[in-house]
Amino acid sequence: MDNQRLLVWAAFGMLAFMTYQAWLQDYAPAPEAVAPATAAPLTTDQGTADALPGLPSASDEAGVPTLPADQTTASRPAEAAAAAGEVIRVRTDVFEIEINTAGGRIQRAALNNYPVAKDNPDVLIELLSTEELRFATLQSGLIADAGEGEQYFNAVLTASAREYELNGSDELVVPMAWENEQGVRVEKTFRFTRGNYQIDVEHRVINNSAEDWRAAPYTTLKRLSIVHERSMFNVDTYSFDGPIIFDGAKSEKLDRDDLLEGPYRIDASNGWAGAIQHHFLSVVVPTDEAPHRYDVSVNNQLSTTSVFGPTTTIAAGAEHAFNTVLFVGPKLQNQLEQIDPSLKLTVDYGILTLLSNPLFWLLSKIFDLVGNWGVAIILVTVLIKMAFYKLTEKSGRSMAKMREIQPRMKALQDRYKDDKQALSQAMMELYKREKVNPAAGCLPILIQMPFFLSFYWVLLESVEMRQAPFALWITDLSSRDPYFILPIIMGAAMLMQQRLNPAPADPVQAKVMQIMPIVFTGFFAFFPSGLVLYWVTNTLLSIAQQWYVNKVVAEEQKTKKGKHQSKKKGD
Repeated sequence: MDNQRLLVWAAFGMLAFMTYQAWLQDYAPAPEAVAPATAAPLTTDQGTADALPGLPSASDEAGVPTLPADQTTASRPAEAAAAAGEVIRVRTDVFEIEINTAGGRIQRAALNNYPVAKDNPDVLIELLSTEELRFATLQSGLIADAGEGEQYFNAVLTASAREYELNGSDELVVPMAWENEQGVRVEKTFRFTRGNYQIDVEHRVINNSAEDWRAAPYTTLKRLSIVHERSMFNVDTYSFDGPIIFDGAKSEKLDRDDLLEGPYRIDASNGWAGAIQHHFLSVVVPTDEAPHRYDVSVNNQLSTTSVFGPTTTIAAGAEHAFNTVLFVGPKLQNQLEQIDPSLKLTVDYGILTLLSNPLFWLLSKIFDLVGNWGVAIILVTVLIKMAFYKLTEKSGRSMAKMREIQPRMKALQDRYKDDKQALSQAMMELYKREKVNPAAGCLPILIQMPFFLSFYWVLLESVEMRQAPFALWITDLSSRDPYFILPIIMGAAMLMQQRLNPAPADPVQAKVMQIMPIVFTGFFAFFPSGLVLYWVTNTLLSIAQQWYVNKVVAEEQKTKKGKHQSKKKGD
């Protein structure tokens, strides 16, 4: 088996795989971007096990309830969001929040620690917004007995203040309330915690009326559904952007094209639903284990994800609390896992999740010690190299022996240049006599490939790496090197590594191997600099290891040759 040919094909196979992924992102057929326009009225299933009086059952497809006009995009998203109610402003250490008293809708959520661009820190990522081009809101409430003439989800709540700030406390509570003429009072409370993107929402029903009151909780996330142009030169466009749902067993990302054909509806326990936006997530997590109805649809330019809970009867004189957890923020895995371990599925590492998860865990543990993600990448690369040292040492020794016997291989090629069968047989005998495995040199690159791809997805998907600095000119490990210095260093290191290995006997393969560092340099120039840092570190370690192995093997060959000559003289 030709070792160099395998190396070439393995390297080009990896490049082809990465190129194919980038090509799919850039040129795969996708629906055209939809400009904001008038949306048709949105309808959703009520989604409870037993229907409320005046409301159809979940199976009654002909008469599903329609949410009020102020919950749809009446003419333009921004106009609809501000149509009714007053705005309450909430400030924490991580959030700038706006809550509309119309239903207690969260209509803006800006992330204080996450600017859109590192060089413009005042423009923050907004996961919820009333602005037309990034419209998104989170509405939660109770669907109450329609026979009363007023449903709670269409009500305007009262609040004692218009501004709330966390200041020195660890928790901030924002209370709101609504009460009908019969004496049913609903106290809606938002609870924010320092340093956390979790928002706890409670609806406490105090039934001071003379009759039972029935209600079902619901939460609806509405987002403008626009297909963004994807490019391999912009890491923010690589990942999936859209609805995601978890049915208690597995998660599923819902494609816009499929939703245009019809809504996606399931009943599930221990589930959740939300929307991914690359490094960021907006998600609704019911706190109880009762079955909930999950409904995801796309209506013109509007994507709607709704979670409906089961109906509860609150007896006259009694009270009951409905609780829901919202998460609106970066996909910080430690915070997501505290809410629900399955939320880590929103960090999509693809087919190499089993390898990427422990890699990220190891990276994060080392980061906790050193405080720099670039240094953590270097140290993890060193640990990987140490873990596979014995295996790569064997392949390195084989490569070194191949280098030592190259003159004899060249002599055989000259002797049997007109007889390929005899040349093949002579070469095999030489390999056997010298205990050389020509295929062993393929192991290093075959071992590196899955780690390379895993690192690629970890750097691409982990928000912890977003805009993370390393040193000097590398100020963002998740984006390309602005001056292409790391890719050039990598190309030079690969060229040096080639010189330590035996040159291919085939002139065509030799030329291909010579241009490989140039091809890799050009290809890696647009990869995240953290990934290039990994590859540079790995290549430099490989050079050091191969240099040492070559030196040891050369000494062994020299000693062996000396013993052979001494034996000859003795004879």
